[in-house]
Amino acid sequence: MKIKLPVIALAALLFAGLPIASSSGFVAVSVGFAPPPIPVYVQPYCPAPGYLWTPGYWAYADFGYYWVPGVWVRPPGIGLLWTPGYWGYRGGSYVFNDGYWGPSVGFYGGINYGYGYGGHGYYGGEWAGNTFRYNTAVTRVNTTVIKNVYVNKEVVNQNTNRSRASFNGPNGVQAKPTQREEAAAKAKRLPPTKAQRSRVEAAKKDPALHAANNKGKPKPEAVDTFRKKQGTPAATAENANGSRQNRAGKNANASADRQAGDNNRAQNNNAQKKTDRAAANRKTEAQNRTTRQNRSQANEARQTQSKRNAETPKRTANEHRNQVRDEREARSNRPSANHAERRQAEHRAKAPERKAPDANQRRSAVQHSAQRNQQRAQSKNRQVQPRKARPAQQEQQKAKKRKKTEKNAPGR
Repeated sequence: MKIKLPVIALAALLFAGLPIASSSGFVAVSVGFAPPPIPVYVQPYCPAPGYLWTPGYWAYADFGYYWVPGVWVRPPGIGLLWTPGYWGYRGGSYVFNDGYWGPSVGFYGGINYGYGYGGHGYYGGEWAGNTFRYNTAVTRVNTTVIKNVYVNKEVVNQNTNRSRASFNGPNGVQAKPTQREEAAAKAKRLPPTKAQRSRVEAAKKDPALHAANNKGKPKPEAVDTFRKKQGTPAATAENANGSRQNRAGKNANASADRQAGDNNRAQNNNAQKKTDRAAANRKTEAQNRTTRQNRSQANEARQTQSKRNAETPKRTANEHRNQVRDEREARSNRPSANHAERRQAEHRAKAPERKAPDANQRRSAVQHSAQRNQQRAQSKNRQVQPRKARPAQQEQQKAKKRKKTEKNAPGR
C-alpha cells in the first residue's frame, strides 16, 4: 500500500491546471485506493455562540485510513467560513485536498458531510455582522443557551447530496466546482488552526478510529471516548460553558434558596408574631375576664348588702354590740368567759335608753359641778386634824412597846 503519485506526477497535475489544484491548493497526500464511505454519526450540540462546525473526514497514514471526528471550532476571524477537505480521484490515485478558512465556502468535492455541508456551500448557519446565526433545521443547537438561531429547510432540499461517498471521482461523487467556488479558492485563505491539526494527530494515535480495526465504520462509543479525551478549544469551551451554566445554575439555586430562606424566615416571623399576638390577646382577655368577674362579684356583694340593709330595721347601739358579740361567740363556738358581764350587758340592753338632757338639766349640772369644785377647794384649804386613836388600840400599842423593850434589855 504505497503512494502511487510521485512528486513529478503531482507537479505535472498542478501544471496541467486540474481541478484539485485550482479548487483547494492544499494538496497533502495521494493514495492508490479509495477511502471508506462517510459514516453516519450524531453531531454534538454547539457548546457556545460563535463556534462553527467542522465535519469529520477520513485521513491517511502509513497504516491506512483513520477517521477524524468532527468538532466545533471557533474560527480564526469574524466572517470566516470553513471549507472541508476532500479526496479527489486523479490519474489513478486519490489525492486529499486540505480544508481552509475563507470569507466564503469553496469547492469540497461535492461530498455530503452532513449537518450543513450537503455538497455545495454551507447552510448550517450564516454571519450577520459580527454574530453567527445557526440554522436549527440542520444544526444541533441548544436554544436555551444560544439565541441567535433561525430555521430554513429549503436550502436543505436544494443542496443535499444523498450519496455517502467520501471522494470525488469514478464510483464516487461526480461534481465540479462552480464559479463561486473557484473564486473562493482564489481568495485569501487561512490553513486549519492549531487545534484542528492537533486533533488530526490525536485521531491518528487512536486505534479505535483506524479503518483497519473498525472496518470503515467507527463505533459511536469510540468517537464519544475520543471527544472526551481531547482538550480542544471547543471541548474546553463546552466544559467552560457547562461550568458557567453550572455556576449560573448554582447561583440561581443559591439565590432561590436564599429567597426561599428569607421567605421562610419571614413566614416564621409572621407566624411567631401572630402567635405572640394571639397569646397576648388571650392573656389580656383572661385579665379582662377576671376583672369583670371581680367587678361583678363586688357589685353583687354591694347589692346584697344594700338589700339586707333595706330589709333590716334600724337597731340601737346596744343591739348592735350584742349582735356582734353573739356572732363572735357563735364563730368561736364557746360561751362567754364572764357570765356576770353578759348578764349586765343583757340588763343594760333591757334598760330604757337615756335621753339627752334638756337646757334646764344642763344648767343644773353646770351649777352642781361648780359647787362641787368649790367644796373641793375649801377642803384643801382646811387644816387636817390627826385622828385620835381609840383606847383599846392605845393599850395594844403600849403592850407591844413593853415587850419590845424587855426583849432588847441586857441580861436577858
